[in-house]
Amino acid sequence: MKSRDTSWNSVAGWYDDMLADSESYQQKVILPNLMRLAGEVHGKKILDLACGQGFFSESLVKAGASVIGVDLSKELIVLAQKRLGDAGEFLAGSIEKLPLAIKAETFDSALCVLALQNVRDLDSAVRETARVLKPGGRFLIVLNHPAFRIPKCSSWGFDEAQKIQYRRLDSYLSEIKTDIVMNPSAKESATTVSFHRPLQVYFKMFAKHGFSVHRLEEWISHKKSEPGARHDAENLARHEFPLFLYLGLVKPAKAI
Repeated sequence: MKSRDTSWNSVAGWYDDMLADSESYQQKVILPNLMRLAGEVHGKKILDLACGQGFFSESLVKAGASVIGVDLSKELIVLAQKRLGDAGEFLAGSIEKLPLAIKAETFDSALCVLALQNVRDLDSAVRETARVLKPGGRFLIVLNHPAFRIPKCSSWGFDEAQKIQYRRLDSYLSEIKTDIVMNPSAKESATTVSFHRPLQVYFKMFAKHGFSVHRLEEWISHKKSEPGARHDAENLARHEFPLFLYLGLVKPAKAI
């Protein structure tokens, strides 16, 4: 049986427009935090895994990094190359088995933003990343928070008696594969596949391939509710339940 396509080919244009929105989570939350944690990248060689249209690659290049991006979507790779021109190199391929041009132990850092949850074979993706990083190299990961954003198994609720907005979880420890409608506002939209995994699955996989987790941060929404009866409760909930999880991993240096 043929596996479902997990690329974003069919929504490349919509996704490009979404990230261009100055109020998007990518613009307001993820990018500034990611650049803060990436630190000094001038002269560093960085691999952007599941790079999409090169949104994050562009900021790294402007900061002086040499960036190679890989994405399963050929349409997004075309947009990335158009976006950066000769300033970046972009290759169509799977992060589960990186293109042959990506050589072992050649990158100072790798990043994977909001994509590991869409990877079918997590084991292979983490192993490949470990292979191409230099000893002591860093792996920067951003996920939809696995503890609070579980597709079709988490939702908002409101307690009228206590005037509290709460987060409902119907499942967490079970690994789940879910079809996701990419652009819910469209009358007809393509779907892709998302894979929910609890935190222990990620951490065990990182340890299996020699990574240690050196930093963990949880990022909240920048948005605020319109004035209304639930305004305060909604804003409080936004500050209590993070949208995104950042994990900073390090590949061990070789023994002397």
